Amino acid sequence: MHDEHANLLDRARDSRREMLAKVATGFALAAQPISAETITTGSDGLLAGDILIPSANGNIPAYRALPASGGNLPVVVVIPEIFGLHEHIKDVCRRLAHLGYFAIAHEPFFRHGDVTKLSDFGAIREIVGKTSDQEVLADLDAAVAFAGASGKANLQRIAVTGFCWGGRMVWLYTAHSARVKAGAAWYGRLVGQASELQPKHPVDVAANLNAPVLGLYGEEDTGIPLDTIDKMRAAATAGGKTANILVYPKAPHAFHADYRPSYREKDAKDAWAAMLAWFKKYGV
Repeated sequence: MHDEHANLLDRARDSRREMLAKVATGFALAAQPISAETITTGSDGLLAGDILIPSANGNIPAYRALPASGGNLPVVVVIPEIFGLHEHIKDVCRRLAHLGYFAIAHEPFFRHGDVTKLSDFGAIREIVGKTSDQEVLADLDAAVAFAGASGKANLQRIAVTGFCWGGRMVWLYTAHSARVKAGAAWYGRLVGQASELQPKHPVDVAANLNAPVLGLYGEEDTGIPLDTIDKMRAAATAGGKTANILVYPKAPHAFHADYRPSYREKDAKDAWAAMLAWFKKYGV
């Protein structure tokens, strides 16, 4: 009886290991180990997969997901974290596609290295640090053009969202592109020192926003002090722009990242619903 019970436990452990290994497929190495709370969204009823976006500076690796039938779809451009275009970002695209969006995300760092294959944060930061804002803005324009050329997208209804590193880029892209109708920035850094590759930060372009932006931030995010959120709100108000920044009490950085220990289910779900309502409010 004891041996039978031990065998059952061994099989259960093996099954769990196999499940977690399967779930971990496609996630950045630096994101390992993957949490058991990870959300996995299927592609049934979708046209979803890896693509290459043509641009003046070469083909851009990307992922897009949209309903398999129908057209005239509103577009959501999804901007990754520093972990690049890995499975979590692709899953976010599929979640949006199931809601009727043409969702598209590109690999921002591909010209300088593959951050998804690195486990050392120092090496990741080195690659990310070589990526200029101008490169990323041009690539995002190319992603929008790709969606338009598909014949499935309505470029009069474009939203942009992004996480962490990508959250910062949401603010910059909304100031860059007059096509964007709404933005949702998830815990993106708001202030910083100007450099050759990053000449401006969100607080510097607050008066130039072309569309309303919803900010989704955590009170206990140690990398984004609350006073910088106050500065962003004040800069947007002074410029006559709409920037509604929600701060979730006790939430850490990356509270939406369901594959990481930082995930906070209640806050993530509330913020996701707020983002969708924000898009709808502004016609996306």
